[in-house]
Amino acid sequence: MSVAVQNNAAVPVIDQRQVTGAVAASCLGWALDLFDLFVLLYVAPIVGRLFFPSEHAMLSLTAVYASFAVTLLMRPLGSALFGSYADRHGRKGAMIIAVVGVGLSTAAFGLLPTVAQVGLAAPVLFVMLRLVQGVFVGGVVASTHTIGTESVAPKYRGAVSGLIGGGGAGLGALLASLAYLAMSTLFPGDLFDVWGWRCMFFTGIISSVLGLFIFNSLDESPLWKKLAAEKASKAAAAKGTPADIARSPLKTLFSRDYRSILFVNLLLTVGGGSGYYLTSGYLPTFLKVVNHAPNGAAAAILMISSVAVVIASIAAGHMSTFIGRKTAFVWLGLIRLVALPALFLLLPTAQSITMIGVYAVLLSALGSAGYAPILIFLNERFPTAIRATGTGLSWNIGFAIGGMMPTFVSLTARDASHLPVTLAIFAGAISVIFLAGAFVVPETLGKLDSAAGSNAA
Repeated sequence: MSVAVQNNAAVPVIDQRQVTGAVAASCLGWALDLFDLFVLLYVAPIVGRLFFPSEHAMLSLTAVYASFAVTLLMRPLGSALFGSYADRHGRKGAMIIAVVGVGLSTAAFGLLPTVAQVGLAAPVLFVMLRLVQGVFVGGVVASTHTIGTESVAPKYRGAVSGLIGGGGAGLGALLASLAYLAMSTLFPGDLFDVWGWRCMFFTGIISSVLGLFIFNSLDESPLWKKLAAEKASKAAAAKGTPADIARSPLKTLFSRDYRSILFVNLLLTVGGGSGYYLTSGYLPTFLKVVNHAPNGAAAAILMISSVAVVIASIAAGHMSTFIGRKTAFVWLGLIRLVALPALFLLLPTAQSITMIGVYAVLLSALGSAGYAPILIFLNERFPTAIRATGTGLSWNIGFAIGGMMPTFVSLTARDASHLPVTLAIFAGAISVIFLAGAFVVPETLGKLDSAAGSNAA
């Protein structure tokens, strides 16, 4: 059976509880994953001083964001490993191992010695641990970004795409904001530089425990169950395992039939990922070094922004079900092209915490709404047999490149006063890339179960 062909056998009947569990697990898995990543962003200035000290504050900050980008660069490897496992053996097992791995590796950062304690070994250990964390993060994407959308009814797939991709990110940022607020309260002033940042990382243990507890009772997606049954039937009929059934999902993805699909997908994922990391990803640093917002006020703004991200992402994803994925990308791209640069320029001119909050909320919402339909779009581009691998690699390669944008911004800006203009220019450039992808990709609405939709380049 070719992986490009889905037969017409009925999808196994599932109850609403199973659907709810799959969607909740996907959203929570991605939220816990990004919670662990956001922890670093919230303490970036402190980590820069302790692990990458420099007389130039922007260079220290650049080094922290570079270590963040290193994690993102390892995510494609994680997607290749865990995605192949998820396509062959099921989404559930891959999700459990990946989420627990991310949480434990995050907690380990709180145990690391600083430059003042062990010298140059400190940044080396820090970067090595980031590499390990990146592999697990890539594995989370391969599993969480397929099981939820595969389980839900077609009319809700766009909304679930936004809920998992953007909503999960917003929830992860919200949880990190709560942790930041709690640790800032428990360790005020200079105490935060000593113990607060370490306890922020220790909260990663919570995500591991939650992941193990929640995902252990999760059922596999109905589409994967259907494919597994078909493979077993074919193998039994042939009294063996045909070569096309045993073929590696990764090898199939890079075959002539699918590699062009993967490359075209990257225009959207690079544009969407860059928009996310330049807005929600850079916002904690922007509020601290440009707006000089107090810790409490910054945490409150970030929490409200996270809620806005969840709402905007679900709305944008659901909108794609009514007007089509391609049309949604075009409209969102046009809005972002104008609004993102404008908001970056307006933020430093805000005269009150309220206005800073308004601009920050709009910036975060638009940055995440742009990529809300990407998850279901990627799912609809690949057949079930290679969906976890194809979606995971498309997403992670694009977001790895997007995740390097904060590093380039920090390198380009001579000091904090140049950050608004630099960010505005970068936001405009990545919006052009996103729009290019929106005009090039095909419409995929309704093709999750269609073999024809899987082969459209």
